[in-house]
Amino acid sequence: MITTNDFKTGITIEYEDSIYQVIEFQHVKPGKGSAFVRTKLRDLRTGAVIDKTFNSGIKIETAMIEKSEMQYLYKNSDTHVFMNNETYEQIELHESRLENELVYLVEGMNITIITYGNEILGIELPEKVILEVVETAGGAKGNTTSNATKEAVTNTGLRLSVPLFINEGEKIVVSTATGRYDTRAK
Repeated sequence: MITTNDFKTGITIEYEDSIYQVIEFQHVKPGKGSAFVRTKLRDLRTGAVIDKTFNSGIKIETAMIEKSEMQYLYKNSDTHVFMNNETYEQIELHESRLENELVYLVEGMNITIITYGNEILGIELPEKVILEVVETAGGAKGNTTSNATKEAVTNTGLRLSVPLFINEGEKIVVSTATGRYDTRAK
């Protein structure tokens, strides 16, 4: 158990039968009345972000979250199979649990699985991934205005804007946080 005075960004708590991660917090001491803590919390089961205000000093239960390094193996119908790199144990996650992450998953990629007890809460992707461009519009010759881009589609189905010099078959580095082109892969 911790108190609201011990909140830090990234800490996980159990509150009202849900598991939350503290995204932001602010201790407020008004001129009149008692102090309170204003927080922004992410529900680790649904991904929803809520604003919650706690009285200062109340006790909250911490949630023991485990993270395991796993490798993405393959897609099997509407599930995706992952293997623990240490125990070689395999788990399957339904596509609906990975909606936002699917466009970044490439076979053989190492990711982190987040669990709470026996419940799988989700996956954590690397900051950047290497994807192959499979379709792109041709860049217009002479179009050299600053930051000129064209649309491209990667081997995972991600649609994004890339610089005009990127062609089909090239590998690019994409940020998983923003979904934007970062650099050309070496």
